[in-house]
Amino acid sequence: MKASGTRLALRIALTHLLAKKKQTFVAMMGVTFGISMFIVMISFMQGINDFFMDLTLDGSPHIRIYNPAKIDRPPLLALRYDSTSNWLVVRHQRPKNEAIRLKKGVQMLDNIRKMPEVQQASPQLATQAFFHNGPIEFAGNVVGIDVKAENQMYKLYEKMESGSIDKLLTNREGIMIGERLAAKLNVVVGDRVSVTMPTGATFLLKVVGIFSFGISTIDDTRSYVQLQTAQKMLARPSDYFTDMHIRLKNYRTASALAPGLEHLYGYRAETWEVANASIEAGEMIRNVLTFVVSLTMLVVAGFGIYNIMNMTIVNKMRDIAILKATGFESREITNIFLLQSLIIGISGGLMGLAAGALISYGIDQIPFPARDIIKLDTFPINYRWYYYAAGLLFGAITTVLAGYFPSRKAAKVDPVAIIRG
Repeated sequence: MKASGTRLALRIALTHLLAKKKQTFVAMMGVTFGISMFIVMISFMQGINDFFMDLTLDGSPHIRIYNPAKIDRPPLLALRYDSTSNWLVVRHQRPKNEAIRLKKGVQMLDNIRKMPEVQQASPQLATQAFFHNGPIEFAGNVVGIDVKAENQMYKLYEKMESGSIDKLLTNREGIMIGERLAAKLNVVVGDRVSVTMPTGATFLLKVVGIFSFGISTIDDTRSYVQLQTAQKMLARPSDYFTDMHIRLKNYRTASALAPGLEHLYGYRAETWEVANASIEAGEMIRNVLTFVVSLTMLVVAGFGIYNIMNMTIVNKMRDIAILKATGFESREITNIFLLQSLIIGISGGLMGLAAGALISYGIDQIPFPARDIIKLDTFPINYRWYYYAAGLLFGAITTVLAGYFPSRKAAKVDPVAIIRG
């Protein structure tokens, strides 16, 4: 009996919808527009967020351990009286010449690599340098690396524009340079480049590879040499390095692991969140913007359905009165109009998902206009299935809520008053 009542309510709901095809179509288009724009907005914004997150994690470590330079700031002349020797000691403000190396770094590197949370750790010796193109000098960075470890962490082989990682591994006099820096120096693989270190020493190195991270600040200044080569260029011992880059199995655990490393080794442990705080803030702002705009679109679509359902009930007052006079209960009248809202919501939602997917695919094919700044072929789109499930669910909820209040109004109709006019 209950199933037959539901079927009858569904038939009446469909009859009402088909009797006013234009109104029904407009209501469905409102839901379709709201859901499609929700899909496009969230797919595009999350695509951008994922791209910048991948770009961030692709070019920076999850945790960086280093020894920050400490400069005390006493008064210009600090006086101290030594009563035992009857001397007046004068101390100048100039800081001590303190090395920023990681002491016992080799042992620390070995211990960190054995930690279960760590995927790989790589030592680095970074220094500023000048690259020469004839009489012109370009400022940049020379980074001494453990080539195998660095390749595992950042997949350098995928970023090579020309040349090979293996050539750097086997050539102590080799150097890999960023694509934009290579363009400024007008060099290609096989050429020699002159590099002057802060100590004043100049070295002639062979270009064995040209890489591109797709980040102009990196590609414009960075170069890689073997760690032993950097130590030789700076006249440092074989156990000397200034940084340790750590890549974790789960980058989200960096903020929990870093304080323990600081306490254990006494050096600064900087997480990727701290190093890229502006990118994290931008992602948060984009997420809030996406949520607000998407919610607004769904609410606007819901108000459109509410108005159409309200007008439908006003136009169907006499039919509602007849239904109630023939024995339909208030609950059954409510179900009829809720079914109408649900049909509009699901139909419009499915069309919205299809339209959103097509628009998203179209955006995904548009060439990115600033490829020389960021290495990106087309605009990034994220096609996660749960965005579509959420869009359909939100559309159904919005339309049911939009139809609930008019349906309650229909259920309270007095059939005698309506029939009498």
